[in-house]
Amino acid sequence: MEEEVWKKEIENDELNKFRKGNMSLVLDSYDALFSDFDPRPYSERSLSDDFVSECKSAAKDKDGAIELRLLIPTHLRKQHEEIKIKKRLKDYFKTHIKEVEKETKQIKKGGFIWFFIGSILLVTSTFLYEYKIDIRGVLNFLFDFLFIISQPAGWFLCWEGLDRIFVKPLQKVPDHDFYKKMSNAEIYFLNF
Repeated sequence: MEEEVWKKEIENDELNKFRKGNMSLVLDSYDALFSDFDPRPYSERSLSDDFVSECKSAAKDKDGAIELRLLIPTHLRKQHEEIKIKKRLKDYFKTHIKEVEKETKQIKKGGFIWFFIGSILLVTSTFLYEYKIDIRGVLNFLFDFLFIISQPAGWFLCWEGLDRIFVKPLQKVPDHDFYKKMSNAEIYFLNF
């Protein structure tokens, strides 16, 4: 009786090693992780969009430390390749964190520039309105035209700049969080 319970526990442990953990992905081979169009060795190869997409959907609802379990058929496992692949995966995710951070900084920098130009246009518009010279003819038309154009352009640039400073960077947060989680993930290769 005890022996049967013990065997069931071992079987359950074997089954649970595939179910436990934060993320488990079944792979036909190591090549499933990488782009089919990239002939370079595993240490330099581009990751497959399908693999990255699966990781994103699997990591979406995970909080805290992630454990990525890659299940490979036993007869295809090669320890020396797995070391290279783990390093490549970590490098990929760390590189993409930096890229997302760089993009976010560029968006914010552009937003500050837009906001600054918009503010200058609004100040110019105010000066044109306040210090309008009582001139007849073409110059009067020119001042009115500049006033009419500079006011909506200034508001547009200010609002668009503020959007780029505060709203658009928030769209990058999910990508940044994903790459951050994955760069800190523990990666294991298991027999399948």
